[in-house]
Amino acid sequence: MRKMLGNWVKEFKTFAMRGNVIDLAVGVIIGGAFGQIVTSLVNDIVMPPIGRLLGGADFADLYVRIGPIPDTVQEGTVINTLAKAKEHGVPVIAYGQFINVLLNFLIVAICIFFLIKVINTLTRKSKKEAEDAAAAAAASPTTKDCPYCLSTIPIKATRCGHCTSVLSDGQAEPA
Repeated sequence: MRKMLGNWVKEFKTFAMRGNVIDLAVGVIIGGAFGQIVTSLVNDIVMPPIGRLLGGADFADLYVRIGPIPDTVQEGTVINTLAKAKEHGVPVIAYGQFINVLLNFLIVAICIFFLIKVINTLTRKSKKEAEDAAAAAAASPTTKDCPYCLSTIPIKATRCGHCTSVLSDGQAEPA
């Protein structure tokens, strides 16, 4: 049992320390923080001016009652906010909160779209640079002929591997 547990711990360490798992963890943490920023942007910056333009409405508080007020609510109780409606068990469609969540999603989707677009552009540029470098390397000669035995040898060779002639600065001395 102890040996099996030790193997599991070892396997888990190997799994957890792989680059993909750590990258995923960092991505989840950054994504969560980014989500909070977007939520604050929508709730605290975007929606208040829109609500003001629409008569001072707080979008998070917009709802439609879809059923009768339960009998447990005292007669004369004013239910004019979503919080009060939920508190008293009134069935509602909270479309204002849905609008906020939809805006959150759209902002995140647009940001991710532009991020992926930038990453793809950079990837294409680096791939093109690598292809250009490979083409340039392929264009330059990598071999030469030995002037004595006419065998093909590497361009940087200083001695022919076939006839053992010493090659120096393009000159050859027979062996």
